[in-house]
Amino acid sequence: MYPIVDLVDHQTIAAVQKESDLDAALQGKVNVIFLLTGSLLNIHELTERVTQAGKHVFLHMEFIEGIAADKGGLAYIAKHVRPTGIISTKSMLIKAAKDHGLLAIQRIFLIDRNAVVRGIKAVEQSSPDAIEVMPGIMPRIIREMTTMTPLPIIAGGLVGNQQEIDEGLRAGALAVSVGAHELW
Repeated sequence: MYPIVDLVDHQTIAAVQKESDLDAALQGKVNVIFLLTGSLLNIHELTERVTQAGKHVFLHMEFIEGIAADKGGLAYIAKHVRPTGIISTKSMLIKAAKDHGLLAIQRIFLIDRNAVVRGIKAVEQSSPDAIEVMPGIMPRIIREMTTMTPLPIIAGGLVGNQQEIDEGLRAGALAVSVGAHELW
């Protein structure tokens, strides 16, 4: 089984896009937070706040200002920030995260059938702990992807209400990441 499955107690994940939203995520029912914000100057502090609240934090490597989304940046994050894991669209960062003992979620954008096939090939090569598919409001595609890979699927992007969360979960997603406070 994939270790990320054991982390998810609440099937909604807070996707925090602004630092000012972190308090709402920390007070919410969610136990996993995706940080899609931060900088070299504060990412350690933000990560500490999440872990001190007893929640798991995944940093989106491409969104941390001042830290390159490359192997060196990842090594810095693993050694000095120590999140639960990372999120990235880059296969090489997924592999590097695993080498540093971090959990890794590969984000793929499903714009057409070809993107689905390429995304599955990419995750087969990088071996992430889970896949975040975007947009997350496509239950039929989520259901199809669960038959194409044994990896846990997290639906994310454009999810705006409880019905869309429920549809993603019914389609087989492990969890749904959302940016709306009221759904945390």
